[in-house]
Amino acid sequence: MLRTLHIRDFVIVDEAELHFDAGFTVFSGETGAGKSILVDALSLALGARGDVGVLREGSARADITAIFDPPASVQSWLQERELLSDDGLLLRRVIDAQGRSRAFINGIPVALGQLREVGEYLVDIHGQHAHQSLLKASSQRALLDAQGGHSDLAREVQQAWQTWHDARKKLDDARQNAAALQEERERIEWRLAELDRLALQPDEWEALGIEHSRLAHAQALLDGAAHALSALDDEQGAARQALTAAAHHIQPLLRHDTHLQSVYDAIDSARIGIDEAVSDLNSYLDRVELDPDRLAQAEQRLAAIFEMARKFSVEPGELPSLRDDLQQQLDASQSAADTKTLEANEQAAAAQYNELAARLSKARQKIGKTLAKRVSEAMQTLSMQGGRFDVTLSPCTAGPHGTENVEFLVAGHAGTSLRPLAKVASGGELARISLALSVIASQAARVPTLIFDEVDTGIGGAVAEVVGRLLRTLGERHQVLCVTHLPQVAARGMHHYEVRKNTGNNGTVSTIEMLDDAGRVTEVARMLGGLKITDTTRTHAREMLESQAN
Repeated sequence: MLRTLHIRDFVIVDEAELHFDAGFTVFSGETGAGKSILVDALSLALGARGDVGVLREGSARADITAIFDPPASVQSWLQERELLSDDGLLLRRVIDAQGRSRAFINGIPVALGQLREVGEYLVDIHGQHAHQSLLKASSQRALLDAQGGHSDLAREVQQAWQTWHDARKKLDDARQNAAALQEERERIEWRLAELDRLALQPDEWEALGIEHSRLAHAQALLDGAAHALSALDDEQGAARQALTAAAHHIQPLLRHDTHLQSVYDAIDSARIGIDEAVSDLNSYLDRVELDPDRLAQAEQRLAAIFEMARKFSVEPGELPSLRDDLQQQLDASQSAADTKTLEANEQAAAAQYNELAARLSKARQKIGKTLAKRVSEAMQTLSMQGGRFDVTLSPCTAGPHGTENVEFLVAGHAGTSLRPLAKVASGGELARISLALSVIASQAARVPTLIFDEVDTGIGGAVAEVVGRLLRTLGERHQVLCVTHLPQVAARGMHHYEVRKNTGNNGTVSTIEMLDDAGRVTEVARMLGGLKITDTTRTHAREMLESQAN
């Protein structure tokens, strides 16, 4: 769960460090005080997009750090990426005045995508506009799949659809482009035949060049080697004899002065080296011979290779790899034209998709009934007595998201007919249904921390009390953070932060303070009665806190 959130120079917060415990924590404050800034800051630490607009005016950079007790599900993720630490999990995000963004996990620089990836294991945020996103069919489908715990199966269906789509396209292309494919295949086969006729082996071009150079300069090589041999050994005063004589002069002197030992060793080493060079030159002269016939063959082979390289516009040494590439192209072309194999592949892909899609449909039908029942029950406690909620699955053409459309239907009161959620007239009804869905869906969430950012907008009175009770109950299973403007919800909190906006010489600054019991009475009284706090509102606030904290 979230333990600490440190914010510096973010929007109108100069610096704040918040410490969190388990259970239900609420944030309240006057409109415009910056309550949702906390959610925005944590979102950045979890990998959300940000720009220079998040910097406090005049600041060089915004710096946000969130420290978590990581759940077991995150430990293996961190270990695989060598990001594991014994001190918990520290996520940090820095955005400077030039718009540059840096991300860190346990002090190690990482890509922004990795922050988002690990964030999915840690926090689920229900924004204040969640009810608007629920109007989209894609959001309804995603919520249903998440609630049923079959999001992975939905992704498998999407992948299987893509595989089937690709296989079908290859088959269609093969049928439509048969003539073009045949022409391309013949062109490749002709080029391969030309290269096979040449039969150039890997590294042959380099080896042939070396051999040609040796054959073309054979006489010069023989003459040069013979002269070197004479200088070393055969001529009067040759190096070999000179070194031998020098060694004989030095050797008897060693018994008188050992400092000459290094000189003697150097002469002896040179003499041994010359002996080896003489032996090697004799062997070389025995091997090297003039061979005009072989020289002519080498020149003819080089000319043939060069001509083939010119024909195909490549370097001579690249001809073997060109042949390998052409063979791969031919194999691919033959596969692309093998309609029987392509048909079999397309049928197998279709069967795999249909099997997965059928499993997904069955899972959606099952969870749809459960979700409809639970939301309908929740509606009775949210001043929507007699209201009903339903999840319809209507068949559609097979696609990446399965073989049915998912649509949420609602009847706000008894006697009214079910209509699509997107057509519900009352914004308050929509907000209440959205909250019920959020709470029910979050009960199935596997992440330890849930955040609700003013999802209670548009409700009040007795309904607000029910919402507060729902969120506190949820706080018994998860760490719940809630930004609220409702005293009924705030009174249900186990912990309470107040966000204040202060204006001074340095501009507007938002401060965040954990409230004690007296502070909570004052804040709930403000939420009940506005800026003017009376003894009556204080008494009412105290009674509300005492009655709803249980």
